[in-house]
Amino acid sequence: MFELYPDLAQKAQIVDLKLCKVLLEDNAFYPWIILVPKVAHAKNMLSLCMEERLQLMREIDLCEEVMSENFSCEQTNVGILGNICPQLCVHIISRKKTDPDWPHPAWNGKSKPYSEEEKKNTMALIKKAILIKQTDPKYMQGMHNPDYSSLEY
Repeated sequence: MFELYPDLAQKAQIVDLKLCKVLLEDNAFYPWIILVPKVAHAKNMLSLCMEERLQLMREIDLCEEVMSENFSCEQTNVGILGNICPQLCVHIISRKKTDPDWPHPAWNGKSKPYSEEEKKNTMALIKKAILIKQTDPKYMQGMHNPDYSSLEY
């Protein structure tokens, strides 16, 4: 049975996707979400079957687009970490050159919790954007057939 690791279970849940729970990292310096595949005992990508891996990539793509489009940033950082938390989780962070830790990784530096109102508004914005974005045909049923006919070889 799938359960969130205790550290992840303390984070605010934004929305459930087909494969992943989307959680908010409580750090107002960085718009930061965490995707956790709802697969029991998934510690790394090897814990997922191929279709789950492909679905994870689709959901990462969807969420990275949401973060990039909804928060002004110079860079989105996507990282699959796992040295401390023994559960597969993907971090997607919107970064700006004005960040207190730029250009270093956000998880090694400054932290500032959201106010309750900021947290509520940020979560609502991300959830709405995800729900709209997942209606894009390229995310429907997880299949997208790109048109490569215009490429020259």
